[in-house]
Amino acid sequence: MRRTPSIDTNRPTIFEDLLRDINTLPSNWHGAGVCGEAPLRAMALYAPSLRIMHSAETGVGKSTLLLSHLSPHHTVFAIDDTGSTDSLAKVRASPLLKRDTVDFVTGPTQVTLPRQKFVDRLQLVFIDGPHGYPFPELEYYFFYPHLDQNALLVIDDIHIPTIFRLFSFLREEAMFDFLGVASTTAFFRRNSSPVFHPLGDGWWLQNYNRNRFPVQAFDRDIVPAGARPSSEFRRLINDPGP
Repeated sequence: MRRTPSIDTNRPTIFEDLLRDINTLPSNWHGAGVCGEAPLRAMALYAPSLRIMHSAETGVGKSTLLLSHLSPHHTVFAIDDTGSTDSLAKVRASPLLKRDTVDFVTGPTQVTLPRQKFVDRLQLVFIDGPHGYPFPELEYYFFYPHLDQNALLVIDDIHIPTIFRLFSFLREEAMFDFLGVASTTAFFRRNSSPVFHPLGDGWWLQNYNRNRFPVQAFDRDIVPAGARPSSEFRRLINDPGP
C-alpha cells in the first residue's frame, strides 16, 4: 500500500498573526465542525506561490476567515444555518473576516453551484460542503473546468468514506498532481493536462477506470460469496414475457 505523504506544516508563513488569531477560536466556535490548524497553515504556505486572484469554497468557517485574506475575490457557497449550527452567522460577524473580498452565495450547493456563472479562472478551490454521496462529486464537477493551471484543489474530511471516494479518484486523475495530506485534508495541484470534457464521456480515458477495468461484479470483495439475486430479480429474468 502506498504511503500517503504528509505536508510539512511546521514552516512559518507570512500569515502567522492571522493564523494565531484564527486558531485561538475554539473547536466549538460553531456547530458544523471547524477546519484544523494543519490544513489552514498548509493553505497559507501555498498561497504566495499561487498568485490568487479568484478563489471559492463550499461550506463556511475558519477557512473562510483565512481565505478572505489570501484572495482578493473569494466566493463562498454555503447554506444559511442560522439557528442550528450558526457557521455562516459566526463568520459574517467575525472581526477576522476581510469583508470586502468575500461574496456569499447562500443556499444548498446542489442548487447554487449549477446556477453559478464562473467568469474568472480560479486559483484555489476548497471543497467542504455536504458530505453525503454524491454531493462531493457534484461540487467537484462544477468547479474543475474553471481551475487555472497550477491552481490548488483542497478536499476536506477525506476520513469520511464518501469523501475518500473522491480523494481516491483524484489521486489517479491525470489533471492533478497529488501534493499530500494535512491532517484529514488533501491537497492537489492542477497541472497542464487537458481538461476532461465536462459534457462528454470518455470513462475509458480516466486512470481510475483503466486501472480497475473490468470489475468482477461477483468478486467476494464486492458481493459476499454465496450472495444470490433477490427473488424479484430472479422472477424477472426467468419470466419469458408475453
